[in-house]
Amino acid sequence: MSELKRICVFCGSSTGTRPEYKAAAREMGGLLAGRRIGLVFGGGNRGLMGELADAALQGGGEVIGVIPRQLEELELAHQGLTELRVVESMHDRKALMADLSDAFIGLPGGLGTMEEFFEVSTWSQLGIHSKPLGLLNACGYFNLVRHFFYHAVTEGFLQEAHVSQILIRSKPDELLTALHTYQPATVTKASLDPQNR
Repeated sequence: MSELKRICVFCGSSTGTRPEYKAAAREMGGLLAGRRIGLVFGGGNRGLMGELADAALQGGGEVIGVIPRQLEELELAHQGLTELRVVESMHDRKALMADLSDAFIGLPGGLGTMEEFFEVSTWSQLGIHSKPLGLLNACGYFNLVRHFFYHAVTEGFLQEAHVSQILIRSKPDELLTALHTYQPATVTKASLDPQNR
């Protein structure tokens, strides 16, 4: 059973084309606040990021935003957070978000969302951390990502043990429950035979 004091959520700076994405982000934010789990996110005030943070704040939750100075200067930063940390680069942002968090969730989003989630997933694969990872599959958004994971297993580029560590659920409450009961993988990429990496 994982103790989750704060969860980092990666998500889009737009709301997407379906109202269900916005609803899922707001539900996740409300659940985090209700369970007294702090939210760490990218610090933006737009899109799913803004909806997620607003819902958590409305529920009385702790919300920490981490934003690069360049984006803050473009007036994209959320001004109503528990705490807003301004960093110098995207690399600094990801490192601080990871340090502050006990688990990671990906909500629907674009290239930035996927890049951030894949990076922390890679760190897990390499044994750099053993924190839970999950994707909220609202409206089947990540179905093709899940298909890609198993395609990569079939083609010999991923281990099924690593794929199984990424918890994919369609409802926020189910995903949070799965993160709480997460058991870290006993296999890391570094421990694999060089012929099977």
